[in-house]
Amino acid sequence: MSVNEKHRLSIVDDEKRRASILTVSDAGSDVEIRKKIRHGKPLAAAWSMFADFTNNSTVHGVKYLGEKRRHWSERAFWVMAFLISVIGCSIMIIKIYDKWQNTPVIVSFAEKSTPVWQIPFPAVTICPETKAMKEYIDFTKGYVMTHTGQTDNLTLDELKSLEAVAQICDPYLFQDVTLNSSLATDEIVPLLKKITVSLNETTLFCKWRNSINSCGEFFTEILTEEGFCYTFNVLDSSELYREEILAQDFELIKNNKTSTKWTLERGYETVDSDTYPYRVLGPGARAGLNIVLKLTEPDLDYICRGPVQGFKILLHTPGEVPRVSKQYFRVPLRQEVVVSVKPNMITTSDGLIEYAPDRRQCYFNNERHLKFFQVYTQSNCELECLANFTVAKCGCVKFSMPRDTTTKICTQNDIKCYEEAEDDLMKQELTQSLETGSGENKRGITVCNCLPSCTSINYDAEISQADYEFVKVFNAYNADLNEFPGAILARLTIFFKEAQFITSKRSELYGLTDFMANCGGLLGLFMGVSILSLIEILYYVTLRLACHLNYRRHKKIKARRNSSLPPNVDFVPGIKIEKFGNDLKGD
Repeated sequence: MSVNEKHRLSIVDDEKRRASILTVSDAGSDVEIRKKIRHGKPLAAAWSMFADFTNNSTVHGVKYLGEKRRHWSERAFWVMAFLISVIGCSIMIIKIYDKWQNTPVIVSFAEKSTPVWQIPFPAVTICPETKAMKEYIDFTKGYVMTHTGQTDNLTLDELKSLEAVAQICDPYLFQDVTLNSSLATDEIVPLLKKITVSLNETTLFCKWRNSINSCGEFFTEILTEEGFCYTFNVLDSSELYREEILAQDFELIKNNKTSTKWTLERGYETVDSDTYPYRVLGPGARAGLNIVLKLTEPDLDYICRGPVQGFKILLHTPGEVPRVSKQYFRVPLRQEVVVSVKPNMITTSDGLIEYAPDRRQCYFNNERHLKFFQVYTQSNCELECLANFTVAKCGCVKFSMPRDTTTKICTQNDIKCYEEAEDDLMKQELTQSLETGSGENKRGITVCNCLPSCTSINYDAEISQADYEFVKVFNAYNADLNEFPGAILARLTIFFKEAQFITSKRSELYGLTDFMANCGGLLGLFMGVSILSLIEILYYVTLRLACHLNYRRHKKIKARRNSSLPPNVDFVPGIKIEKFGNDLKGD
């Protein structure tokens, strides 16, 4: 056996002897651990890597799991303690995560009060309960004749007017009667406009911010589910609707006023007091709106809308289409009604912009696209959804609903259908909200999905009422009431009650910072873990593991090279020796 072969065998024997003494139970000092990692068998190397981690980790308790000659009962105790800590910490973190996901928003009072001149005066929509003037149609006479089989005694124009008015009277009146007036769907709105009590016949006197002016300067005609009404301080159709989508014959709101310096989310962007929508300069009746309303005795009807005569009043935001039948208060004839308004405004902090709408439970105006409206409000969204649901159920929409050029208007025969469609939609919304909602106060996802707007204003009204002795007033002034034959008057006064009001604000209850802080506190409490501890674990299972595996791979490659060399070639560290006869050459 040559000298080289003896040297090679001695190296191999050393490697085998070193590997044989590196057993799992001998993990001890750092030097021994590193030797086992680099030179031990796979199982021994894996255990040594775990022991290396436990000896150096900052996570509390794990060092007892890898210490040399630790009794099994001690290891079992610390394994149990560690598992209990991990489970307890996980349960608490899951609860915090659930709270962060489902209730991240809290509504609280804003830090400062808001003066009333920073918000618009409410839009005021007035709908007379008298739906048609007697000179065009006597509804009581027409109702009696159609229900007693005397329809032949009515003219064609009277039948058409009766069929048109039937859509704005109580829906049950003509449920079992078909008028057959051959009224075309595109005739309904123009006919209602013709027979409705005009603005001049509805109002006698208007005063805004203590300045008397013609009511026509303030009020605009608007089409609602109650027929034609009159509205004050609402946006023009060019800013409220998407006019390019609407049917060409849809009745638009034209007041020739623009609101370029106001939006619902940003408020007023000018200090000028003469802006639109109108705003007040302060609280009190002097700074508000005062109107004397009028109807005539011969035009009153007690079948179309029942025994209560007078007006329905709705207060709403300027960017909202009024739905008078949903919420209103009455101004009876011969009564003075005083309305002191308390605004209820909710804003949303910028910190919630990145949240999904279903988490913050509101929409910003640019997040929810409506087909017919430029301005998103919950009411506008619900009206559009109702229109879509009605056309799907009935094949048509009510004359007051927004529609495109391909959608037809429902006739008198469809009244029952679109009334049922509204009830069916409310039931569907309730069912879907309960099925998909989570948490006590979280609304689920529905077909309409009409969440509140992130900035919204509601006008709460405190109403007082007294007799309005207009006849005695005329007599006291020695004025001739015969100038208004058959007139019955009422008076309405609306103003802000206080100079400031408290705004509510949506803000983060648990933001990402709060969530991480809570998780960090729990990890520290249960396990003594920090961000660096987690990075340390990641380091041990990635970079450090890769380095050890790379070392072992290179060691195996080097060993294979040594075993594959020819007998006459040998390696001494740093010297390559080759035999050529009796000579030795070294590099």
